[in-house]
Amino acid sequence: MFTGIIEAQGVVKALEKTENLITLAVKCPGNFDDIKVGDSIANDGVCLTVIAIKGGCYYFDLMKETLEATTLKHVVPGTVLNLERAMKADARLGGHFVTGHVDGVGRIRDILTLPNYVEYRISAARDLMRYIVPKGSVALDGISLTVGAVRKDWFAVYFIPHTLKVTSIGAKKTGAEVNIETDLLAKYILKSAVFKPTRG
Repeated sequence: MFTGIIEAQGVVKALEKTENLITLAVKCPGNFDDIKVGDSIANDGVCLTVIAIKGGCYYFDLMKETLEATTLKHVVPGTVLNLERAMKADARLGGHFVTGHVDGVGRIRDILTLPNYVEYRISAARDLMRYIVPKGSVALDGISLTVGAVRKDWFAVYFIPHTLKVTSIGAKKTGAEVNIETDLLAKYILKSAVFKPTRG
């Protein structure tokens, strides 16, 4: 479980491709010195397990399902990723509950630069849009955000300058893909509203 508060940025140093699998090497941030093999780190919002630590890098295996469902299929050496360690039970929850299980990929359709903040408009499939509500929560590339305007096939989020400086999304342009994780509570609420258990 994560909070959507990005702790550091990591740089992809190498990747090894085999059938249905990519092993990713990400440069270790200095403040992640408590990480050990078996721990979970969210990479651009995707929960991955550390399989090795060597040469100043964390190593992760990305399976076919992860590659098909997220933007990590596009990473190359030099790609910058948002990183967050799994939250501790006694930690402050600064963002919202984020599982690291990406629901789908969206696309930046517009970037509007306004005084002291920037509005991103994100196109998303309709099966994701049903979980997006004004003032609700969403994670984009692992960043916890509050939803603004919502339309049929896109929604808006807003960034202060600080967030754009300390996360990788500030470097993305119109047309770029982003990982979307919708609000966990919205999923359960919607399911409870439509699910009719049967006897037997």
